Amino acid sequence: MMRFNFDWMSGWSFGKKTINKALIRCIYLETVAGVPGSVAGMLRHLQSLRRVERDHGWIHTLLEEAENERMHLLTFTTLMKPGPVFRSMIWLTQGVYFNFFWVAYLISPSFCHRLVGYLEETATASYTKVLECIDSGELSEWRTTPAPEIARQYWKLPDNATMRDAIAMIRADEAHHRDVYHNFRDMPPLDPNPYTPGHR
Repeated sequence: MMRFNFDWMSGWSFGKKTINKALIRCIYLETVAGVPGSVAGMLRHLQSLRRVERDHGWIHTLLEEAENERMHLLTFTTLMKPGPVFRSMIWLTQGVYFNFFWVAYLISPSFCHRLVGYLEETATASYTKVLECIDSGELSEWRTTPAPEIARQYWKLPDNATMRDAIAMIRADEAHHRDVYHNFRDMPPLDPNPYTPGHR
């Protein structure tokens, strides 16, 4: 259901697949995906301060997840700058989602971790579909479009890397986020974080 709604809202589920549609889809996705890690990390940080006790490493991973999503966004915005209408949609969505997630995380962190795990499954499927469109020729331009410099530096890609290479890295990140959030849901909240800094 979530993927169907997202496909419809981004224009992906009807008409020809185009680079412009793919960019709108990816940019909108990443503006939402960067919210949970930042909210969860901040709330766990505040909880650690209130209780005057260790967090056992969860804060770092949650904020790292949010930063990683932001790098995905910055990669796509080198190819397309959102206009006023698109930016308004981003503002509205972020305002609703941030407040929903803030309240939900205060009530049930485990519910939120599972929810984000499912959202990351949707993101992984979305980028898989983009890669399939590149390989089938629908988005063939991204086979040869150079990967932005910010992407080459962040993922340590070679100078001749293409957008397809960058999107493959983004999909791998999303699959990792999926596993992290599902694992956090299944772990007791005070267990040590099994993910080391920079683990992707």
